[in-house]
Amino acid sequence: MTTVSETYIENRQRVQPTHTNNYESAHGGNVVKWMDEIGAMSAMRAAGETCVTAKINGLDFKRPVPQGDTCIVESYVYAVGQTSLRTRIRAFRESPRTGERELTTESYFVFVAVDADGTPTPVPELEVAGERCRELREEALAGEPDEDR
Repeated sequence: MTTVSETYIENRQRVQPTHTNNYESAHGGNVVKWMDEIGAMSAMRAAGETCVTAKINGLDFKRPVPQGDTCIVESYVYAVGQTSLRTRIRAFRESPRTGERELTTESYFVFVAVDADGTPTPVPELEVAGERCRELREEALAGEPDEDR
C-alpha cells in the first residue's frame, strides 16, 4: 500500500521561448500539459498501473510564469476510489537567480487506472501514515471542489 507522501512528485521546467505566448510567459496549455504529466506520474505511483486523465476540476491561473523563470509542478494523490485517484496539482513560478517562488496555477485532477486493454482496473488503498501524509491530505481536502467530495 502506497502512502500519500510517496506519491508526492515535484518537477521543474525552465520556461523557454518555445513555451511562451505573445506576452512572453508560459502558454497556459503548456502549464496544463506539465501538470497533467506530473499528476499522471503521482497517480501511477499510487496505482501501480497506467493512469489516464478523467477530469480536470477548477483549474485556476492566478499569475503568469515569465519566460526565463522555472515552472515548478508539485503533485500528489490524496484519495482513491475503486479505479480513480484524486490528485492535487499546483504550479509555481520560481526565479532561477533568487529562488523566489509564487503559486501560479492550481487544480484537482482525477485519474483512472487502466489495464493493458484500456479497461479501468482497481487501485489499492492509499495509506495516510505520519504527519506529512496527514498534512498533505488535509490541505487537499480543504481546497477540494465540492463535486469531488
